[in-house]
Amino acid sequence: MKSRLKIIIIGAGNRGTAYARLLHAHPSKPEIVAIADPRETHRRELGRLCQVPEERQFRDWREIAALPGRIADAAVIATPDKLHTLPAIKFAERGYHLLLEKPMAPTLEECEEIVSTAKRNNVTLCVCHVLRYSPFYRRMRSLIESGAVGEVVTIQHLESVVYWHQAHSYVRGNWRNEAESSFMLLAKSCHDVDILSYLIGRRCLQVSSFGSLRHFRSQCRPVGGTERCLDCPRETQCPYSAVKIYWRDRAAKGKFGWPVDIITTDLTENGVFEALRYGPYGRCVYACDNDVVDHQVVSFNFEGGVTADFTMTAFTSIEDTRRTTVCGTHGQIIGDGRIIKLYRYLDDSCEVIDIDQEASGTIDDGHGGGDGGVVNAFVDALTSGNSISIVSGADATIESHRIVFAAEKSRREKRTVNLEEMSAGVRRIPEVVFS
Repeated sequence: MKSRLKIIIIGAGNRGTAYARLLHAHPSKPEIVAIADPRETHRRELGRLCQVPEERQFRDWREIAALPGRIADAAVIATPDKLHTLPAIKFAERGYHLLLEKPMAPTLEECEEIVSTAKRNNVTLCVCHVLRYSPFYRRMRSLIESGAVGEVVTIQHLESVVYWHQAHSYVRGNWRNEAESSFMLLAKSCHDVDILSYLIGRRCLQVSSFGSLRHFRSQCRPVGGTERCLDCPRETQCPYSAVKIYWRDRAAKGKFGWPVDIITTDLTENGVFEALRYGPYGRCVYACDNDVVDHQVVSFNFEGGVTADFTMTAFTSIEDTRRTTVCGTHGQIIGDGRIIKLYRYLDDSCEVIDIDQEASGTIDDGHGGGDGGVVNAFVDALTSGNSISIVSGADATIESHRIVFAAEKSRREKRTVNLEEMSAGVRRIPEVVFS
């Protein structure tokens, strides 16, 4: 494609807006030609940012899909998790290349149908497993491939969700309930399972997993606690207080970005307190309709006897991030998302690699540069006609998603699951009726 890329954005929430901003700022100047989102405020704001005329701002993606011919080269699918499948299928069938937010879909059958449809229609599918595109994990993988640690024997990986982030997104927020979104390992940690697959570069054979909803339950509510934080006499002693998280720690200090801008569009003191009084984010964390786990561990057995362990936990401080340790026959790598320490057994040396310095300040665009990385790879693939820049394409992504579904199956059934069990087969996606 030599002409200017034309792209549509399906879903104008946090992730859709993030990708639209990066596309709008890309040196090749892709043109955002249409937006679909049922929320007028979000739709209009993104339209203003990307200079999309009002007549190209739609309430429903079906209105775009029903237009004659194709109006763009590609579609960014950033709807809520459970609403990925139909737009991904239908736009792929119409020949749109896809930048698809993770997770692909809430069931393995739907994931496989998306992959099958993309391949059948010869469209590029790039899933936003953004960690693969971050300078940190690219550097870690290059060290492994160079033989810096010899043969990889095992990897330990920790995702610290952080206590207030768990309360915001997975207790009070959009991903709190499996029926409305998906299970925690898929919604939050498919990134992490995927990055283990990326670093190891071998086929996973078996998984075993344990985890539960341990703390954010009615049984754990302090005596005297109330349904809403604004009314609670224990509020100032609760680390999960909505007043603390959204007001005292942020808005009162003039910080009205994420997550405050998620709970209200009225970014004033009155707007924040109205949201806490009447909205879902003002609820007591022990009185919500959440059911996703707040901690989980997964053990993996890969080809060649390589093993890995993953821990996801809500119970960490704001200082924690992802931490990854690679243990090899000749050395060890320890990383925290910014600093990599490479230990060599032969001379007991330690090389410290500061990714911020190596990336020359380019990693401030989300997920340590991964958001910008995936957008750049997608644009490069479409403009060059060569998808080599995409490292989260159909095959790699369906493989890591399959591992995620196997791990959750293991947790629920309390047994080790073989990956060969996880060929779900493609199901037929229902037709869309255009009004």
